[in-house]
Amino acid sequence: MEDTLLMDAAERFIRGEMSAEEKIYFDDLRKNNQELDQTVVEQIFFLNQLNTYSTSKNFKTILCEVESKLIAEKVISKTIATPNGKIITLWKKYKNDIAVAASIAGIVSLFITTIISSVNKTQNNLEPLVKKLNAQADKTRKIETKLNQLQAGTSISLKQPLDARFRATGFMIDATNNYVATNAHVVKEASNHLIVENTKGEQFVATPVYINVAQDLAIIKIVDTAFKKLPLMPYTIRKTVADLGESIFMMGYPKQEIVYGEGYVSAKNGYQMDTLFYQINTTANEGNSGSPILTKNGDLIGIITSKEIDANGVVFAIKSANIYSAIEEIKKDEKIKIQSSPALKGLDRVTQIKKLQQYVFMIKGN
Repeated sequence: MEDTLLMDAAERFIRGEMSAEEKIYFDDLRKNNQELDQTVVEQIFFLNQLNTYSTSKNFKTILCEVESKLIAEKVISKTIATPNGKIITLWKKYKNDIAVAASIAGIVSLFITTIISSVNKTQNNLEPLVKKLNAQADKTRKIETKLNQLQAGTSISLKQPLDARFRATGFMIDATNNYVATNAHVVKEASNHLIVENTKGEQFVATPVYINVAQDLAIIKIVDTAFKKLPLMPYTIRKTVADLGESIFMMGYPKQEIVYGEGYVSAKNGYQMDTLFYQINTTANEGNSGSPILTKNGDLIGIITSKEIDANGVVFAIKSANIYSAIEEIKKDEKIKIQSSPALKGLDRVTQIKKLQQYVFMIKGN
């Protein structure tokens, strides 16, 4: 059999394109001619190697495209760490945390290996890989949070006030461990630094530990060593839904000082009947994002997220029960627990505000 015909026959044999009669004839030829059989085996091996190389090359191309896409969408970041003179001191101080981070990194590596194995089978289908990497983004965020906290420990207190490019509001949900709730869109604005500022104008470094874009809810932690812990919160965070028409008040930072506002619950659902949100009748401006909404008895029922542009006094707020759901998601990784004392009930509004305002912060970033 000529070499060209032999290669053609081998390729057809590999692809299963031979008829039953051709396959029987080809098998008989190989059984009766050892040299021919060896040549066919070598040809099959060569073709398999070509397929393996092609698959590997296509896979690398797909990975590069996915990486570029995720970097462009800011799902992941590609940075190169620069060592400095403090590395020995940091190692001694944080070697246990780094060991934990290394263990997590090992788990991530195994996860990525699983993805690679799966993609080798479906390298022409990019969508499954993107979905798996998006699912991995939450785990990666947790690792980045731990590393951010370690990094913040080296220069944790601000030397000078932050030159911020936006202003919003947040409030304490765990005074024992310094956790603050705000909006996800607020935290996303801070690409470099995230700062909380109290009513005295004092600024403290914070880092995000939870972001839920769909609910527009985020939890950040004050990691600045200069921050002095506050007493237990004087307000409770309600798990049940507020009543229609229930009177509410809020505190936030639409300008460079804390501002008080009043209103009522005008609908139990938000925009387009979204059950995660309330519709509130009140006045809100830029900077009120993340403001707490409380009842006359000091129950926190929601967090301002947005307002209706075409209608005056229509504001939407995420329901406070979602804070508990967020805590359930992160409590395995974060030492967080809502601890409060219902100390506002029965007090006049001025006294309530005096007790509340130290727990409401301006959120700033750049």
